[in-house]
Amino acid sequence: MASNAPHLMDGSGETAGAVTGLFTTVGSAVGWLGTHWYLLAVAAAVALAGAEAGVRRLAARASSQRMVLELTSSRHFEPSLEEIFRQGLQLARACTAVRWWTPRRARTVQIQLRADGSAPLRYRIEGPAGGEELLSISPFGPDVTVQAAGPVSDRPRRKHVVRAEFLLRGRPAAPLREVPLEPDPLQPLVDAVSGLRAEIGDLAELRLSIQQPPRLALRARRRHVLLAAHQDAQREAQQSTRWLRQGGEDSVRRHLQDLFGETKGAGRGRLVIPSAPRRVDPSQALGKLAEDDQLLRVQLLVQCASDKEGRAQTRLAQIRAALDVFGGRARWVMRGWRVGPWRVGSAGQWPRRSRFERRWRLGHCQAPRTNWVRLEELTGLLKPPTVHCRLPLLPADLPSFAIGEPDLLLQGTYRNPDGRERLVATYAHETFFEVGVGKAGGGKTERALAQAIGWAHGGGGLMFVDPHRDSWPRAMPFLAHEAIMERIALFDLNGHGPAPQVSSWNPLAMQEGQAAHEVVEAVTDAFASALGWDDANAPRAITILGAALAVLVAVNAAACQAGRPEDQATLFHVRALVTDAAFRKSALAAAADRVDEETLAWWKAVFPTLPPDACAVVLNPMTRLAANPVTRAFLGQPVGAYNIREAMDSKMVVWVCPGGNGPTDRLLTALLARDLLRAVRSRRDAPPEQRVPFRPYFDELITLTGPAPETLASMFEDFRKYKVHVHGMTQLLSRLPAPVRLSLVQNASTLATTAGSASAIAPVTAEWGNNPSPEQVAFMERFAHYVSMTVGGRRIGPVKLRGPHLDTVFAAQARPRQVRDLEQAACDNAGSRPLAELTEHAADQLGRVSAFITEHAPTTTSVSLSKGYE
Repeated sequence: MASNAPHLMDGSGETAGAVTGLFTTVGSAVGWLGTHWYLLAVAAAVALAGAEAGVRRLAARASSQRMVLELTSSRHFEPSLEEIFRQGLQLARACTAVRWWTPRRARTVQIQLRADGSAPLRYRIEGPAGGEELLSISPFGPDVTVQAAGPVSDRPRRKHVVRAEFLLRGRPAAPLREVPLEPDPLQPLVDAVSGLRAEIGDLAELRLSIQQPPRLALRARRRHVLLAAHQDAQREAQQSTRWLRQGGEDSVRRHLQDLFGETKGAGRGRLVIPSAPRRVDPSQALGKLAEDDQLLRVQLLVQCASDKEGRAQTRLAQIRAALDVFGGRARWVMRGWRVGPWRVGSAGQWPRRSRFERRWRLGHCQAPRTNWVRLEELTGLLKPPTVHCRLPLLPADLPSFAIGEPDLLLQGTYRNPDGRERLVATYAHETFFEVGVGKAGGGKTERALAQAIGWAHGGGGLMFVDPHRDSWPRAMPFLAHEAIMERIALFDLNGHGPAPQVSSWNPLAMQEGQAAHEVVEAVTDAFASALGWDDANAPRAITILGAALAVLVAVNAAACQAGRPEDQATLFHVRALVTDAAFRKSALAAAADRVDEETLAWWKAVFPTLPPDACAVVLNPMTRLAANPVTRAFLGQPVGAYNIREAMDSKMVVWVCPGGNGPTDRLLTALLARDLLRAVRSRRDAPPEQRVPFRPYFDELITLTGPAPETLASMFEDFRKYKVHVHGMTQLLSRLPAPVRLSLVQNASTLATTAGSASAIAPVTAEWGNNPSPEQVAFMERFAHYVSMTVGGRRIGPVKLRGPHLDTVFAAQARPRQVRDLEQAACDNAGSRPLAELTEHAADQLGRVSAFITEHAPTTTSVSLSKGYE
């Protein structure tokens, strides 16, 4: 033992020396590092910079493989909370559809809300390419169209750009406000960008990035929140204890006594037990951070731009105000501090600007540590605009009207949410038929006049039928232009003034090469329509009139072939044909080669057996037409100036004023309508590309319907293919026969109504799903309209418009000093002549027709026919 002691002492000494040397070496190293600390800092900085560069490179590589989907909602899109929740789950799941090496900042899905004046609000989703298949299947169903989209084609860089990043402020675990779905939570954002103007480069874009939370960051955030809650509880306990030690008083008197020292020694000797901190409930303190399910980290970036100074800043302020709708115990605030007129530390300033632009360009999410939300807090931003969102009508949705533009039809004045007004229009090639409903004096005729005048200035052809004649003097000052005077014609059947002038029309004329059977059918149907004849209640009347017209049309064809169109028969010669045996014999003889055998056999075998009063039902309307000197002069000429087919093909502006709404006037209007139907159908002989668009305007549709509404219904069903588009107005849609009413609403490209009684408006608002309701429409101001239109193949509206006023819209086109010249040109183009002259000529026409048929009737045929009647 004694001999081993020195060895043990040597071993322990060596160990102690080694430990001492180790401590000395470590101390030296620490001292050296303390002296050369900057080298350690440089090495750490280089390592961090290298790591950041590597992460950025990987993130940029991952961002190059991203996809974009654009969601377009229909007008009736109304999602449920469950559908929105499922959409949010899909977005959260799509964040993980990336390669394993993708950095966290690139594991994100971005919701983009963009407005640049070309659309109210474009809703796009950008995310990893691997999530495209998942996000393409929308839980919203057919009301939302999901389409793959490429990069937005944008103009070069704007002159003025502002950038902002929004952070969540408030209690760390407090949620955003629960915003209801009605009205749409996106409405404030839509209103904020409604005043953008594409022509000056306005742009506003909001990008919300969604990211699943990193576990370590979430745990650290929870620890921080709990620590803050415990500190708050400790602070409250200390304040309570301090208050007790001061005597339990907390008043102004007590503080004054403390200030002047009058309470020195007060409270000494009092035993105060310190208050225990309240117990912190983790679930209550953590709030929305307590559960992992549906918890997201978000980043909200906004960029506004414009070529005009100040507009980008204004737009950003409006978007900032719009985000206040989500504010509750937590709210969105813009990064930075306000120092007088300046803002310091914002995302658009150095050193944050480059980081902002990189995240904006690549779609990265580097959210602040406070931006934690639950899925239900983002309900308002997880879907495109719904049915409860009032979208503004931009020029891309509804074009602006310009006088002289040939492809635009004026509709009214639209007021943007920002207060700006503009004249809006629809495209002529898409406006096939139009129906205007409203009470008298509501502005429906003024709106139709404005549209017709605008169409005329654009070079289009039209026919305006006004039984009241009020529209003609109203429109004249705005039509008094040389280009329009050359192609305008007035057919006025009112006969006003000391020396009235009247034009002429022969519905049975054949000088233009009309098909005989079409002329007979058109006139017969017109009488049947106006008088309520059909095969059940008046078969004999239809047969007699048809047979008589067939003979007279054949006579006219013979007269035109002989080069004597001035000897053609008119409607008033039906009386002579059925009552004058000599005239009938000559007419049948002259028409024998042009009338079918069946008709000739009817005249030979059936007509002589009819009772004496059988023709009274046919002759009565003829007598009424002949009793009015104006209609007798208008319809009693062999060759008329009225030729609606020629007017259509030559883009004429035709004004027709029948003279009223009486039975005789309705009969004349029915004749004009059936002739229009015949003329339009005759366009089938022209190739489609050669059919010139033509627009008839009927101020009172009720005058065209009568007991038999087939004429008007056929117009709305057949005219489109011949490029003839009817515009009709009526005070009560319910007064129109059911076939006409159904045909109107089925085929109308534009449906408009003014104010009126709720019961009268109800059939129109029912077509709109009672949105707006009849009560809303009934209390509109005068000259206001609700209008639904077709633009770009889709339905727009109903939207509220102010009816156009001629004195405002066409003030620059008014030529009151040239009104007299216009009226003279219109009468000249219509071939108007003094009423007395035409009346005298109509009275002498029977003699000229009799002379012609007597001269051209074959003798043998005449003898054989006469035997049948004798």
